[in-house]
Amino acid sequence: MKPSLLLAALLVAHSSAAEIQVEKQGSVLHFSTGGKTICDYQMEAGEVPEGVSAVFKHGAHLHPVYSPSGKLVTGNHPEDHRWHRGIWMAWTKTEFGDSHPDFWNQGKGDGKNKSGDQILAEVRFEKLDKSWGGADGGGFISQHLFLDHSHTPDQKVLNETWEVAVAQKELDGKPANIIDLTSTQTCAGNQPLKLPKYHYGGLGVRGNLAWNPVDAVTMLTSEGHDRLKGDSTKGKWVHIGGQVDGAPTGMAILIHPSNFRFPQPLRLNPKNPQLCIAPSQDGDWAIEPGKPYVSKYRILVFDGAPDAKWIEAQWTTYSNTK
Repeated sequence: MKPSLLLAALLVAHSSAAEIQVEKQGSVLHFSTGGKTICDYQMEAGEVPEGVSAVFKHGAHLHPVYSPSGKLVTGNHPEDHRWHRGIWMAWTKTEFGDSHPDFWNQGKGDGKNKSGDQILAEVRFEKLDKSWGGADGGGFISQHLFLDHSHTPDQKVLNETWEVAVAQKELDGKPANIIDLTSTQTCAGNQPLKLPKYHYGGLGVRGNLAWNPVDAVTMLTSEGHDRLKGDSTKGKWVHIGGQVDGAPTGMAILIHPSNFRFPQPLRLNPKNPQLCIAPSQDGDWAIEPGKPYVSKYRILVFDGAPDAKWIEAQWTTYSNTK
């Protein structure tokens, strides 16, 4: 039986939903409808492109992600930041006991290609609890581990559960692929993960590699800001997009009002098509034992240029879900 949380998340029915197919293909959970891919969930660390150091192998993320017409909106292993990985959750500046594990920059080092000799910390897929597809939509529940490799043996820092619902619907006249992501992070032991003030870390999104040129990507926040004015501001939602195959497409990340420090701080990278929902911008905090940290986001992927009024209406609908 599908979890009530995910069923509630999918009750955004402005019209009937498309049937979702789910298929496990090796280390990938593949979601599609009508023969078109919606998204893949990369479980175990996937292979890297030719010429890229194996230290950058990573999993526990969503990529590729597509629009209803089949246009790619996410990027993975970009040349400038090999550790960027579609849509993911990770922390950057941290304190855990006497160490400072960086879960964001997996594999980053000081070498010519910014690659290190080893992964010092990582977010690792642990297990798939369940997955499903059908007329009501698709989804999965999985477990991740935040591991600190700077000690022997490795130290478990956080346990994370992902609850993800996948659907395709027409929302107020616009077809959209819908990905609802709920991340629940708990301390793996009796030590907190301290998170000092920092400008990024949290939900990360890397856009299509075609948007790498600085003028090829656009961003828009709920407050009407572009990528330059919107960096280090707060928002209820943020859109990232650009041209794919000669036409505009993109995705809007809707932020649930129950999230910590809502409206949440935004990092809109000025040099590449990457953004982050970054609660640590607002000051020092911690994930503490016995106090689960829950983050909820809805990713709307659609064709065409962003319409702020339409996105705001979808956020209003989402804000009323539990």
